[in-house]
Amino acid sequence: MSKADPQDMSSLALQIKQWGKELGFGQVGIADTDLRVAEGHLQTWLANNYQGEMDYMQRHGLKRSRPALLLEGTLRVISVRLDYLPESANAMPQNLSDPTAAYISRYALGRDYHKLMRQRLQKLLEKIQAAILSGSQERDPAMRCFVDSAPVLEKALAEKAGLGWIGKHSNLINRQAGSWFFLGEIYTSLALPVDKPASSHCGSCKACLDICPTQAIVAPYQVDARRCVSYLTIELHGSIPIELRPLIGNRIYGCDDCQIICPWNRFANFTGEKDFNPRHQLDTQQLLDVFSWSEETFLAKTEGSAIRRIGHDRWLRNCAVALGNAPSSKIIIEALKPKLGHHSEMVREHVEWALVQHNKAF
Repeated sequence: MSKADPQDMSSLALQIKQWGKELGFGQVGIADTDLRVAEGHLQTWLANNYQGEMDYMQRHGLKRSRPALLLEGTLRVISVRLDYLPESANAMPQNLSDPTAAYISRYALGRDYHKLMRQRLQKLLEKIQAAILSGSQERDPAMRCFVDSAPVLEKALAEKAGLGWIGKHSNLINRQAGSWFFLGEIYTSLALPVDKPASSHCGSCKACLDICPTQAIVAPYQVDARRCVSYLTIELHGSIPIELRPLIGNRIYGCDDCQIICPWNRFANFTGEKDFNPRHQLDTQQLLDVFSWSEETFLAKTEGSAIRRIGHDRWLRNCAVALGNAPSSKIIIEALKPKLGHHSEMVREHVEWALVQHNKAF
């Protein structure tokens, strides 16, 4: 196979998409590397300091928006999506409406997706390499897999690859599959034919802006991460701003409100991956129960999960805020008090705040 022959590349592109489906991906698309528009949006976002403490968003200069700087010779990006929704969308509002329940973003209920997707992408990469090298003496093409592991503008690339459009909440939306999916990429030097970019279908809808509990979506397509519940409960390492704590409600890890309300998610697919099904009843846990977990229990319950990355102290911080937002009861107060002696000043601070909220009622 000649890497420069357009006919060969068209045939290979079709094979890649078929292999992707066989490996379990919901969709595979191919994009070029022209991200000038997305680069401009990123620079504006950074200039507004919307990234908060996520210094990695600017640490790598232009590598994020110029793929060839990350992998020399990159001409195309193969973009894939993998559905992860484990339950009916009706279950999520019920969980959120119970102030004593612990709400965890649905992407984190099962196994951490990074390893699973990377293994699948690597298999796809190896199939492509084998097809290129079969009966050929040509040099191996430059190729590399990414799953949220390097400076990659994955949503902008997926949009160019036709996998969906970036909605007003900044998530990717697909007309046939909603937005409950993960993204992954293969950078390649192969001159594959590109797919038609997806067009936007948000129209005049602004449901995601209206539903955001902290009003983090400051304008269509603009999210101030410093106000976002996902940032506050996952990315932020220190104290959660006092004025935002009451708005977090019972969300202890991430937030799905903008996806739950999106009308396009009535077309969302349930995941076919057993690994994404909830583990340790993480979809139905009560706040008092998860707050009582020792560090050993936390590590055991979150083994193989994305949740483990925040550590036990931040877990307790988040749970304390949620308990502070729950209806006042002596049971909650008695559960909070012992943590006033916790070794972490951050945990103690948030427990004290929670107790103040309940003391107002007694």
